Amino acid sequence: MIPPGTGFLVAVFVVLFIVWNSIYILKEYERGVVFRLGRVRPLKGPGLTFIIPVVDKLLKVSLRTVTMDVPPQDIITKDNITVKVNAVVYFRPLDPVKAITEVEDYVYATSQIAQTTLRSILGQSQLDDLLSKRDELNVDLQKVIDDQTEPWGVKVSAVEVKNVDLPSEMLRAIARQAEAERERRAKIIHAEGEQQAAEKLAEAASVLGRQTSALQLRYLQTLTEIATEKNSTILFPIPLDIVEPFLKARRSEREET
Repeated sequence: MIPPGTGFLVAVFVVLFIVWNSIYILKEYERGVVFRLGRVRPLKGPGLTFIIPVVDKLLKVSLRTVTMDVPPQDIITKDNITVKVNAVVYFRPLDPVKAITEVEDYVYATSQIAQTTLRSILGQSQLDDLLSKRDELNVDLQKVIDDQTEPWGVKVSAVEVKNVDLPSEMLRAIARQAEAERERRAKIIHAEGEQQAAEKLAEAASVLGRQTSALQLRYLQTLTEIATEKNSTILFPIPLDIVEPFLKARRSEREET
């Protein structure tokens, strides 16, 4: 025999079950995609949302940006060098209905598209471009991936190549190349300095050649600099311009006598 009040308890339980399964609270960054008997209904949320149990099914979709690491990919560059590259992709669903109805798992699908695009785009680049033009490659990756995810209602906002791992022999070759480049620049700078010094010396020689007295003063200055070294014996030539007046005076005296 059924105890009295059992029917009431069952009714209360059924009502609570229906209420519990018909109320959803969606956060500000969430939207609810509702299927009623398999057909898509208008988007729900945010806030308090009611659905019809059993008849309706609600799937939550977050509108926040997803940060997804792309696993390291083995890539052969255009100049036949094997490197390992990983990246990070930033994306979010703009159209929750398409993100649910157009693809089974939009996060997984975006991850696969990012991996294949990474190998495809970077495989068409030279190693030097991969190392020096990373910003341009990031833009190309973002555009290609975004074009492929657009039918799913997913917006790819940025793609960043994180690390480029080179083989050890390639690292040694790059180090030798960098050292050779530094030596080349040092030689160029030294040669430019020699050229500038030669030009200044030529200008100084031209000025001294026009002014005989300036040449004599420079000669005397050189003697002063030598004297500061405290050498016991100093041998130096005497320019004829200095002694010529004395020689002329001596010859005049002899002619007069």
